[in-house]
Amino acid sequence: MSNDLKERTKRFALDVIRLCAALPVKAEFRVIGNQLLRAGTSVGANYRAACRSKSKADFINKLSIVEEAADESEYWLELVENLSTTNRAELSRLKSEASQLVAIMVQSKKTARITGS
Repeated sequence: MSNDLKERTKRFALDVIRLCAALPVKAEFRVIGNQLLRAGTSVGANYRAACRSKSKADFINKLSIVEEAADESEYWLELVENLSTTNRAELSRLKSEASQLVAIMVQSKKTARITGS
């Protein structure tokens, strides 16, 4: 798997962490922020696990976990966007990145099923 994608998923996690650290100190943002932190950091961790998979089936399964975490991250980012007026540009960028990561994982799984990688 690509070192570029390892770096990209790590950068996504770090950007999510920074965004969550800047969220307002209110109960609703605390709950959403915790969920976003879990999902956003899970993307890179599970991608690394996929890179070390033991079989094609294991690889595809781990990519599915990455896909789910990226999609969940996008959901939590949408909630933050709907509740907050701050960081609009960063929220938009992170939502786009989460969506792109989902698409990459979907395509990677398709390729793995076809090629047996």
